[in-house]
Formats: sequence, C-alpha cells, structure tokens
Amino acid sequence: MIGNAISNMMIKPGLSPVFEGPADHGLDYEDVTFETVDGATLRGWLIKGGQDKVVIQTHFGVQCSRAGYTPQGKGMIKLWPRDISFLRQARALVDRGYSVLMYDMRNHGESEAGDCPWVSWGPKEAQDVIAAVKYVSERDDYASASIGLLSICMGAAATTYAYGTGAQELVGNPRIKALVAVQPLHYKEFVKAFGIPGFLSKSGTRRSEERLGFNLEERTFLPDAGAIDVPTLVIQNRNDPWTNIDFVQRYYDGLTVEKEMSWLELSKDRAAAYDWLGTEPGAMIDFFDGYM
Repeated sequence: MIGNAISNMMIKPGLSPVFEGPADHGLDYEDVTFETVDGATLRGWLIKGGQDKVVIQTHFGVQCSRAGYTPQGKGMIKLWPRDISFLRQARALVDRGYSVLMYDMRNHGESEAGDCPWVSWGPKEAQDVIAAVKYVSERDDYASASIGLLSICMGAAATTYAYGTGAQELVGNPRIKALVAVQPLHYKEFVKAFGIPGFLSKSGTRRSEERLGFNLEERTFLPDAGAIDVPTLVIQNRNDPWTNIDFVQRYYDGLTVEKEMSWLELSKDRAAAYDWLGTEPGAMIDFFDGYM
C-alpha cells in the first residue's frame, strides 16, 4: 500500500494541465503534433519567431506541461505558490529572433503515453527529445535553421539519455548548436533530499520497477553526459533543497564540451530556478546567441 502510494507520487501522470497558451502572451504560433519511434503522439506549439534559429524546450516532469507549472489541483504540498509560465521565456526568445518548439512529453499535458503509462524520469522520454529534433529538422520552413536545446530538470535528464543512445538526430548533428540544462535531476538524489525514509523509498522504488521495468535509483544519466557534443550551459540554484548539489557538479564535470556553470543564489525552493528562468532569461539567451 505505502509503496504504491509513493510510486504514484513519483511516476503517475495526470498533474500537468496545459493551463494557458501562446495567444495569452500575444505570440504567433501553430498547434503541432509529431510521433515518436515507439508510437507516442506528442502535442505542442511551434511559436513563430525567426526562421533561422529554433529553440526546442523540454519541460520538467510529473507536475509540469509545455505551459509550465500551476499549483491548482496539487493538494497540500505545492512546488510553488503561483503559476510558473514557460511562455515568458518563449516571449523573450521570440523577441530575440528565435522560434520556439514547446511540447508535452509523453504522459504529460495533452500528449499520449506511448508504450508505458508511467513517467520514467528520462529514459523513455529520451525518445520524445529525439522526435522533437527530428520534427523541427524535417520542416521545410526551418530547413536551414540552427537548433538550440532548452532542457529543464527531467527534460535535461531525457536530453542526456537521448545523447547516450547515440541517436543520429542528436549526436553529430551539425544543426544543433547549444544546450541549456536547467537543474538536471536524478531520482535517487531527489528522494533522498526530499526526506523520504529509506525503507519507504525502497518500497516505492520496487513498485515503480514493477511498472517501468527498471530500477529508478540505479539508473542514471551521468554516464551519458560525455556523449553530449554541443556547448552546454548548466544552471542550478545552489539553495535548492530537493537535490544533491554534488550530483549536479558531477554532471557538469562529466561534460567534455565547451561548458559554463551558472550557480544561482535564490530562495530555498526547487521551483525558484524555474520561475527565475522566465523573469531573468538573459543568461540563457546570451548563451544561445553565442553559438547560434
């Protein structure tokens, strides 16, 4: 019973509504759909800016959609007291001449489940990142566009796993120019920092393994960091209480490309950096500008 409840809290989808859209921010866009290799239909927005550079944004997991995070329906424990709109950074990118693909990963928002009805913390969602890059690359109107990857939390894990697969859509792709990884998070570090007692977390992990087919605590994307082959900016709130800062440092150390580490001094909240991203997008945009 307890293991089931913890597993549900960590990998059960359904807490990520698309609570606003680009029209609310005066943005020109089209609704898009594309398919992953394992049959998941993903839904998103292609927000129109310039046609020579596109940023693909991959959101964080479980409680987030392409629109961002809303505390509505989240119960007693809320990640952040108000909406975090990811369309704010999209607005800033468009104003700088970028187009932006914002999509829901499988089991989030309005996208489908694919071959598994559970959130996997990155390994399965890696196929979504690959599909998003493939979709942009094959559009005639963006045939010569440079591509940047904005990957947040579980999105950063999924992107790193995707590079680790050796997928030709990413590895060696000359059109991908840069990656911004915001607070990359591993399941084991999260549950430890979250304060779930060891015997309870193990019970939840066993139940999740039955559902996913692998152990969330044992599987990690750290070995795949070395497969990333584009300049990378890592952003992390140093005061984030829900992760192991040493893990983020090890992730950064594992990168073998041109790289920058941006340590933020924000409030003691996991979501503080997600909110910061929309209110202070300059560092992210400057990094993309430097390579795209």
